[in-house]
Amino acid sequence: MESSKEQQNTPEKSTSEAPATVSSAFPPSGCCTNCGGPTISEPPPLASFPEMSPPPNYRPIRAPAINLPHNSQAIILSPVPHAEQVPVVSPPYQFQSPVKRIHSPDDIRRFHESASCKNFLGFIVSLSESIRGYKISDPCDISPTVAAIVSILETLLQWIDEIPPAQQSARYGNVSFRSWHERLGERGESLILEFLPEEFKESVIEIVPYFFDSFGNSSRIDYGTGHETNFAAWLYCLARMGIVKEEDYHGLVARVFVKYLELMRKLQMVYCLEPAGSHGVWGLDDYHFLPFIFGSSQLIDHKYMKPKSIHNDDILENFSSEYMYLSCIAFVKKVKKGLFAEHSPLLDDISGVPNWKKVNSGLLKMYRVEVLEKVPIMQHFLFGWLIKWEE
Repeated sequence: MESSKEQQNTPEKSTSEAPATVSSAFPPSGCCTNCGGPTISEPPPLASFPEMSPPPNYRPIRAPAINLPHNSQAIILSPVPHAEQVPVVSPPYQFQSPVKRIHSPDDIRRFHESASCKNFLGFIVSLSESIRGYKISDPCDISPTVAAIVSILETLLQWIDEIPPAQQSARYGNVSFRSWHERLGERGESLILEFLPEEFKESVIEIVPYFFDSFGNSSRIDYGTGHETNFAAWLYCLARMGIVKEEDYHGLVARVFVKYLELMRKLQMVYCLEPAGSHGVWGLDDYHFLPFIFGSSQLIDHKYMKPKSIHNDDILENFSSEYMYLSCIAFVKKVKKGLFAEHSPLLDDISGVPNWKKVNSGLLKMYRVEVLEKVPIMQHFLFGWLIKWEE
């Protein structure tokens, strides 16, 4: 009887000892893996379990907005610019050849404290507000002046077809752009004189330099936001003379600036213009800024399209011809390869802003800080009688 009991107990001992062996080799949760003593935290996964893989790293769908410019604090703290009425000059006119005045940060501060800077920025805001809620194809008043400027830009587009790019191995800077720019210097003034009223014919000495600097630099074969600002300054000078009126602002954006953007994209693609002063992936765009401002204004209070809609390729394909912001995003995605969040992190961050009104106000503040307050950009800006340098 005793022997039979011992035989029955033998398996029970073996089954009870097996778990003890396992627990000594692999302590339970809450025990030290070395000594088996109690711990206050969970032990790490054991390397002796080859079939176990560590938990996957959590990767959010969209990273938080951390790709702001280095001086993001200045952008955040700066007030939102407001629209201003452009004061029209009266006789006697004192047109003069414009010159460069900005050479240091002190000069930048002096410029931004001046009425000229505030009014020029107010003009940009007025243009932005004029296109608010409108598609590009929506009807607008097209004055003879607006039609004449569009005709000039169409002529410049034709020149690109007449001056093909040279065959060369360099990636950027096709030398044929210099031939195109040389023709601009030869014929540009006569194109402007065709629509200027007789009393303002003498203004070409002051306004033509802004126009010539609106299409890139012929020696460096580059283009950037400084050249774009010169085109806005040229339009501002026309507004100062009363040639362009407030009722023309909608047409200036929807017809003139859209045609200017078409021209510049063709110049960039055909002659491989190098980005002038680009911030690379940390900038808004390699070449442009203003179409993002005007384009975001178009989309304010849109029923369906939100800032995050830029990630929808169907929306970009169907509506980029009507909204400048979407057109810019589509162009960036066309010319740059890889993930959008990697080659354009700032634009990707902006897509997380809840509405277009905040996007528009933020871009206006950013334009002032990132363009109009940058010495490398504004050192080339010109001052004359229409855009005065205040001592």
